Amino acid sequence: MIERVRAIALTPADAVLVIKRTRPGAAPYWVLPGGHADDTDSSLEDALRRELREELAGEPTILRLVDVIHRETERQYFYLATMNHWSFPDRTGPEFSEPGRGSYELEEIPAHAEAIEAIDLKPGEIAEFLTDALRSTGGLAALPDLRESGYLGIG
Repeated sequence: MIERVRAIALTPADAVLVIKRTRPGAAPYWVLPGGHADDTDSSLEDALRRELREELAGEPTILRLVDVIHRETERQYFYLATMNHWSFPDRTGPEFSEPGRGSYELEEIPAHAEAIEAIDLKPGEIAEFLTDALRSTGGLAALPDLRESGYLGIG
């Protein structure tokens, strides 16, 4: 089972950091920053910190686990986090230098349901989750912490 970690990374400007992916021959789409959890990561949260250091050259404050998407061959963990500082030009992730992977552009999308709906955020389940949360009383701050449900480790 592939384990992935992603951040709903909130900025001081009340925005969410997203990465616009443009691949040859395909329409652009957006993803939340993050990636694979490695066997060498001591926890899912450590995997997320490593991925955000690689992809954003920044250090997140992880607030809580808010959603888990299960698929046949993978599980994606989505954490609510804050990012006060980042430097996209200083990113170091290996995917940025692989030929044929297309381009990666960092964008700040206002943390509003309409702004999330205006982009093709993948996977679709997280886009729907975010728009529903942003329209709910309390917004993202009211989301429960799923770590209390036992989602603590890799595997």
